[in-house]
Amino acid sequence: MASPNARRRQRSTRFAVATALIVASGLLIAATVPTGSFVAVAVAASVAVLLGAAALRIAHSELMTTRRDAASDRATQAKEFTALSARRAEENAEFVTSMTSRLADRDAALDAREVAIRELEEAVSLAQSKVVELTRKATAESRRADTAVAERDTARSKAGAAEERAAEAIVRLAELEHELDVVRAELTAWEQTAVNLRKHA
Repeated sequence: MASPNARRRQRSTRFAVATALIVASGLLIAATVPTGSFVAVAVAASVAVLLGAAALRIAHSELMTTRRDAASDRATQAKEFTALSARRAEENAEFVTSMTSRLADRDAALDAREVAIRELEEAVSLAQSKVVELTRKATAESRRADTAVAERDTARSKAGAAEERAAEAIVRLAELEHELDVVRAELTAWEQTAVNLRKHA
């Protein structure tokens, strides 16, 4: 499994590539609009759409990878906790079996061993109370771990939403720049028409 640092570097690279694609599409459109050629603008717009789609695909792929990693981490934690609980249950069963065997062996000499039996019963009771306490602590730790995982997932989800909003803002900025270029071109054409009308007047 890749280390967390390697995954972070890979994610940074993917998001950098997606951002670069969106910026490149904006620059391409900004570069072709001043030419005034409809074909060039149409081709640039088509390429910009393709670049935007590729950036969206990269961001979506990264989001899915993040979700799979989180699910894998939770599954690993659950398996480890299950194995630990099974080991504890086996140890408890062995302990109870051992105590029961010792008590059964001493039942033949009850008169001479009553004090020892009472001590053993107290030891079993103490062990059971410790098991209950350990189980309670383990349950509390499990709940805290689940809460931490949920908080981490919420933070990742919020980060993903923020990245999506940033991508939408970049796309909107490119659209506004395109609209500004169109208005400038119309203003230039209008000024040229006004100059021509004055010359003919």
